[in-house]
Amino acid sequence: MNNTYTAKFDTTKESELKHKLEKNGFNFGQVQYAFWRAQKNGLSVTLYNSGKLLVQGKETDNFLKEYLGIEDIDCHVEAKASPRNDSSPIKHKSWIGTDESGKGDYFGPLVIAGVLVDEENIKKLSEFNIQDSKKLNDSIIEKVAIQIKANSTFSVIVINPAKYNELYSKFKNLNTLLAWGHARAIENILEKKPCENALSDKFGNESLIKNALLKKGRSINLEQRVRAESDLAVAAASILARNEFVQRIKKLSAEYGISFQKGASQKVKDQASEFVKKNGFDSLKNLAKLHFKTTKELNIK
Repeated sequence: MNNTYTAKFDTTKESELKHKLEKNGFNFGQVQYAFWRAQKNGLSVTLYNSGKLLVQGKETDNFLKEYLGIEDIDCHVEAKASPRNDSSPIKHKSWIGTDESGKGDYFGPLVIAGVLVDEENIKKLSEFNIQDSKKLNDSIIEKVAIQIKANSTFSVIVINPAKYNELYSKFKNLNTLLAWGHARAIENILEKKPCENALSDKFGNESLIKNALLKKGRSINLEQRVRAESDLAVAAASILARNEFVQRIKKLSAEYGISFQKGASQKVKDQASEFVKKNGFDSLKNLAKLHFKTTKELNIK
């Protein structure tokens, strides 16, 4: 009989596992660096933010069979975590990663975030469930974002819809606007701490960000990479950007009494059409990115 089980767990299924345990009478408590600890009849189940699942107690074998579908496993041997799927190994002792959220969403702001990873925080950040925000649900993102902010030098740039529309009319190009935001995030971090390297996801010509950098960023070694979210710093930035975007959408929804949809679906068009009918087209600039083709497709006759 095994009394301890430790292995990597898919944190996208965190809420599903928690619901099953709640349904079967487990009591939940808070543990540092963990989503939760669940206990029942001497059995303890802890799911850490890093994805590590620790099960302890004489009922461990039964838990594995009932909740995880695992049988005949040596639970005393910790399963090795999968290595990060970086497209290339880390080359620098410190680097800034940047990423954005809201780019494809009609409602809400564009958010660009930057996170500095160096010898002081890389070990701590590696303990958290930091990965591309598109692989995590919003509740997990919110928890991990708190940990990232507590253990890094970071910057979050929020371009609200009204400002976004103003900048887009000036730049006439989304990639140029993105570059401006990424450059601001890098510059803000450099104001707090020196760094010679930066990495972002590839969304346009590298020169766009370089040209948008100010005095402090002129000498930085900037790299843009396809699927850069596999990098620790860029993934952390993606989580901060996504969390801020979600919080801003919630705030807008509360302010206007409308649960604004993400993306640019037909539901989004319907919401925007109804809003314009009630509040006028000019008010839409405070909620939406007007250059989207969605604007031309609104039913506002």
